[in-house]
Amino acid sequence: MPDTPFSSHRDGNALAGPLSQIFAVDPTTAWRRCPDCGLTGSLAQLHVYGPEPGLTGRCPGCAAVALRLVEQPGHLWLQMGGGAGAFRFPRL
Repeated sequence: MPDTPFSSHRDGNALAGPLSQIFAVDPTTAWRRCPDCGLTGSLAQLHVYGPEPGLTGRCPGCAAVALRLVEQPGHLWLQMGGGAGAFRFPRL
């Protein structure tokens, strides 16, 4: 196999420490930059729509999707941005 930038990697457990610093704080104080219009601001400034089928946070400048949060029994789904991928977290 040829040497590529991805040939030497660690699994997702390497993210546990750094992400625990992010998710342990009040998320509404997190800052973001919209990839569509460039507007910066805190998560608290997003325009949130919902509740069904979940909450959708949109950029107040251009209405681009910033995040989606869907609550289901036993877990939460979190999608960042308008992409197709999502993360499933167990509910505490």
